[in-house]
Amino acid sequence: MRLTTKGRYAVTAMLDLAFHSQTKPVTLTDIATRQTISLSYLEQLFARLRKAGMVKGVRGPGGGYTLSRNAQDINIADIIEAVDEPVDSSKCGGKSNCHNDQPCLTHDLWMGLSEQIRTYLKQISLGQLLERDLVSEVAQRQNKQVEQVIELPSRQERLSA
Repeated sequence: MRLTTKGRYAVTAMLDLAFHSQTKPVTLTDIATRQTISLSYLEQLFARLRKAGMVKGVRGPGGGYTLSRNAQDINIADIIEAVDEPVDSSKCGGKSNCHNDQPCLTHDLWMGLSEQIRTYLKQISLGQLLERDLVSEVAQRQNKQVEQVIELPSRQERLSA
């Protein structure tokens, strides 16, 4: 399966958003910091996710992004497809032109695998991922790491004063 960083980052960012936007909107800067994803890359992904109706922007002080639907109603396959990332295991991208403009010997095998993966990802929602203990543990660990990085310069400033 060819799932590039675009699809992986989109799912990671959406899960981060789902976890942190339960109390207030989340800025892309916060997601970028926690997930070590480029801010400009996140802006591109969120433009597509907003166009697909999965997120909405909140303007003004305390603004950022929130999910536009319940986390239980957003499945992983839809996130990947929203950022134009095909879930495809075939060499031809499903066009049946993998061998001299005809299907190759194993075309049906790879198309079947692609469908199985797509079906699996459609069955998993952001809400289901949020319920997993590991997701909560990792999110809390990332929050602590970010807090420590933010706290470090202020400690150094106090020591040098």
